[in-house]
Amino acid sequence: MRFAIKTSPQHTTWTDMLEVWRAADDIDVFESAWTFDHFYPIFSDSTGPCLDGWLTLTALAQATRRLRVGVLVTGIVYRHPAVLANMAATLDVISGGRLELGLGAGWNLEECDAYGIELGSLKERFDRFDEALEVITSLLTNETSDFKGQYFTLTAARCEPKAVQRPYPPICIGGTGEKRTLRSTARFAQHWNYPGGTVEEFSKKLDVLRGHCAAIGRDPAEITVSTHLRLGADGDVGAVVEQAEGYAGAGLDLGIVYLPPPHTPAVLEPLAKALAAL
Repeated sequence: MRFAIKTSPQHTTWTDMLEVWRAADDIDVFESAWTFDHFYPIFSDSTGPCLDGWLTLTALAQATRRLRVGVLVTGIVYRHPAVLANMAATLDVISGGRLELGLGAGWNLEECDAYGIELGSLKERFDRFDEALEVITSLLTNETSDFKGQYFTLTAARCEPKAVQRPYPPICIGGTGEKRTLRSTARFAQHWNYPGGTVEEFSKKLDVLRGHCAAIGRDPAEITVSTHLRLGADGDVGAVVEQAEGYAGAGLDLGIVYLPPPHTPAVLEPLAKALAAL
């Protein structure tokens, strides 16, 4: 099993996040590091501070040399996919080809209502998501792109310069929906993130993903499978190891350790030492 870290930019400071990422960059156990894409804190006091995930990621990519970097995951609802494709290509260039392109349909009604963004029904969200995936992959791959959908239209559209990674940075899709999310993962993604839950549910969802892959003739081994492993506020690395061990036999490839605020690099060495044996 491989490992990564995640520092959500909520209830934290830029200085603290920067120190954690710089320290993690020197610890080989951690192969990647992630932020999230929200404007309000989630699952906590939503009136608290929250830095933008993509801007912090860009700065953190410049502050590191080795870690692969990503937003887990980007809500398609917040940005036109052509804008996002250009952002992704640019950040991949800036980082020297280290971007992991995390994408999701979006779900945060509080943010959408506050900003006047139409979230839409589940069907609308996932119809829009599938169109966005087509738009993004086309722009990142082709010299020009034409697309006519219900939500998005491209006319001889360009995205230059292209990303360093070809045909495009690995796409990570997060979510557990069996009919739409996992089907889109089989079609488009190189990485599936199971946001969290029981190992039993994870195994069930992974079987569904494999079924979608079989339906289109794709080898599911081409798709990295990850989940969040949560480090508690008490810093108990043993609990993280137990979580990882529980997923190990169920087919997990990558454990992304969710670090709680206040963020501090002091947790990294004990965590890496505990996880190295796995």
